[in-house]
Amino acid sequence: MSTIGPRAVYDEAKRFGETLVSYFWREKGLDARIVRIFNTYGPHMSKEDMRMVSIFINEAIMGKPLTIFGDGKQTRSLCYVSDTVDGLIKMMFYENTKGEVVNIGSYDEHTVQEYAEIIKKLTNSNSEIIFSEQLPEDDPMRRRADITKAKELLAWEPKVPLVEGLQRMIEFYKNTQ
Repeated sequence: MSTIGPRAVYDEAKRFGETLVSYFWREKGLDARIVRIFNTYGPHMSKEDMRMVSIFINEAIMGKPLTIFGDGKQTRSLCYVSDTVDGLIKMMFYENTKGEVVNIGSYDEHTVQEYAEIIKKLTNSNSEIIFSEQLPEDDPMRRRADITKAKELLAWEPKVPLVEGLQRMIEFYKNTQ
C-alpha cells in the first residue's frame, strides 16, 4: 500500500482507527471490537455513490454503455446490506468478541466484467460493455473477504444471493428514477 497514493488517506484512516480502538481495549479495558466491512451494496445506496454496482445499474437502466476500467479481470466480492448489518449486530452482542477483529463481507468473488454482464442481464439492458484502459491508481486487483473467523466466532455468513440482492437494488433504482 502506498502512503502517498490517492487511496492513502482512506487506508491510513482505517488503520489509525483500528490502532486507537486496540489501544483503548488493551490499555484502558474498553469493551470494544474491530469489524472490517468489505464492499456492501443494496437499495437506498445513493445513485451518485460512484461505486461499481451503482454505476453499472444506472448506466444499464439508462441504456448507456457500462464502462469497465482496466481489462475487467480484477475481482470484487459484494455483501448485501442486511447481511452486513446482521454481522455487525452479532459482533456487538455475541459473547467472547471483546478485542476481536473480524471481517464482514462475502466470499462470493466475481470479476468486474462478470458484474457488468450480470447487471446488464438483470436490467434487460441493451447497453454495450466498453473498456477503458485507464485503471485507477492503486486499484487492487483482488478484493475478497476472508470471513473464516466470522463463521467460527459468530456463526455468521452472508445469506442473500448476489442475483437476489442485485434485483432488489435494481428495482429500487428503477422506482426512484
